[in-house]
Order: sequence, then structure tokens, then C-alpha cells
Amino acid sequence: MDEHDGQDRYRVTEQVGHLLRKAYQRHLAIFQENATDPSLTSVQFVTLCALHDLGPVSQAELVKATAVDQATIRGIVDRLKARGLIDISRDANDGRKVIMSLLPAGESVLEEMYPRAKTITEKTMCRLNVAEQVALLYLLRRIGEDDAAAEREDNSNAP
Repeated sequence: MDEHDGQDRYRVTEQVGHLLRKAYQRHLAIFQENATDPSLTSVQFVTLCALHDLGPVSQAELVKATAVDQATIRGIVDRLKARGLIDISRDANDGRKVIMSLLPAGESVLEEMYPRAKTITEKTMCRLNVAEQVALLYLLRRIGEDDAAAEREDNSNAP
């Protein structure tokens, strides 16, 4: 019997990573089609949103808030600064610490994008009914949470 016969065959197209990547690629395409600024990426938008929500923050805090790795966030911050959307300064108490903050031009981009962002989410999930949308968001949160949060959730459901 061929090792590729049978039901136990590994199919990459049925694996969670592949399916998440396909869904994310679709979401990114929808984002680009609906963004008010064609040069704004979804990760740049998330970064601007985090700065809006949190106020001035360090790069480490921005990494945590956006779930974007340290090397990637540096490039994003540099591009947003070059566009005049954010400011980078030294922390007054710790000169080694760099602080990012949103500028008025960044606020303007967000104000234009917020209605579009809702549309992007709706278009991304349009193939799902309301119950499926709720389930998807719940499951994505569960998959994405850190181990300590997952353990707390598991323990809170214990008898």
C-alpha cells in the first residue's frame, strides 16, 4: 500500500496555518480595496489605532498592543514618521527609551478610516451568518491568547 493512500494523508491545504493564511490574505485584499489611502497597510492602521487608544507609548508597549514583532514595528514606525503621522521622541525620565505618539495628521487618517474599517470587517466576514461571526471571533481570540490567559480561561471553566 502506498504511504500516500488512505485517510491519514497530510494535506497542507486542510491545516489551520494554511487556512488562516488564506483568510488573512483575503482580508488584506479587502483592506487594500477599501482603505481611504492606498499606501496605508493594515499593520500601519493597527499601529495608528494602538497609538490613538493608548496615547504615547514605548516601542515595547507598541509591540505588545499590536502583536507585531520588534523588527517589523521598527519599519512601520519609520514609515509612519516619514509620512508625518506619528512622532518619535525620547522619554523624559529615561533617555534610552523611545516614545511614539500620534500626530494630528495620524488622527485625521484614523477618522477617515474608521467607517471604512467597519466595512472591511463586514466584507471579510460577509460569507458567515451572525452566529458564525461570533464563533469565529471567539475562536480566533482563544487561538491567539497567550498561554497564561488560556490557562486562566480553562481554569475558570473547571467544575
